[in-house]
Amino acid sequence: MEVLFTFVPKDHQQEMLEKEFPNVDFHFTKQDKSRLSHAEIVVTYGEDLTAEDIEKAANLKWIMVASAGVEKMPHKAILEKGITVSNVRGIHKIPMAESVLAHLLSIKRSLPTIYEKQTQREWHRKIRSSELSGSTALIIGPGAIGGEIGRLLQAFGVSTIGCNRSGKQADYMNEMVSFENILEVLPKADTVISVVPSTEETRGMLGSEHFKAMKSQAIFMNFGRGDLVPDDVLVKALNDGEIGYAVLDVFEQEPLPSDHPLWGMENVVVSPHVSSHSGRYVERALEIFAPNLKKWLENNSDLTNQVNMEKGY
Repeated sequence: MEVLFTFVPKDHQQEMLEKEFPNVDFHFTKQDKSRLSHAEIVVTYGEDLTAEDIEKAANLKWIMVASAGVEKMPHKAILEKGITVSNVRGIHKIPMAESVLAHLLSIKRSLPTIYEKQTQREWHRKIRSSELSGSTALIIGPGAIGGEIGRLLQAFGVSTIGCNRSGKQADYMNEMVSFENILEVLPKADTVISVVPSTEETRGMLGSEHFKAMKSQAIFMNFGRGDLVPDDVLVKALNDGEIGYAVLDVFEQEPLPSDHPLWGMENVVVSPHVSSHSGRYVERALEIFAPNLKKWLENNSDLTNQVNMEKGY
């Protein structure tokens, strides 16, 4: 059986797989799809497969996506051929939760101003800082990542409200609400954090009425997908003072164009989709892939983190 990687793990990671699965023919390439027609399994970051690739992949049975999002994949072609898809949902939770907390603490404790004054060699003590303790955070998408964010925030004395499709209880949330009732809780939130994937339900989910409902000093943080809110709606909300701050790791268009107004706004942090970066990323992805490959070789199709390609998650 042949497994094609369209990215190249480190040498010791390749050796680990080859030692653990001696009867599997691994091909580790950098976006080289010349072996695609032979592979039964493809391991990819999910952005390099087209509908034409799927058509050519005569033996392909399983796509392992080393990412949580699958929105850039050719869903229709994959569904038509009945190919199993799984992802690495959950491996981002530690680096992304730490990124969210780092940005939030930086704003609350006025670190950008402190760093700026240091470069100017200015002893400036008129710093307006605030605390996380006693505040309320609304977490849109309290799954693995949102739950880890909630756990860290609760340790800082923050009350957490989770918002998902059903409104059913999620880990580390003091309160829950459904997507359709989000307007009811937005006025309570000091921080609004989104970590939802891109689906039909979440695309354009936040509009101008949602930002009007937020506190004027609220911090809006988008670490899920950029199509949650149209750029023009967000820029207007910031310019009109409907919210106080935005921390954005994802955008409608990536890379963010150099002439985009978000770059020049003092109350915006532009993070170039790096919140999940970690030196342990591939290591954690393989910790999910290897047990799944063992199941696959035993004809067990109950893989961890299977993706419903009709729903998109």
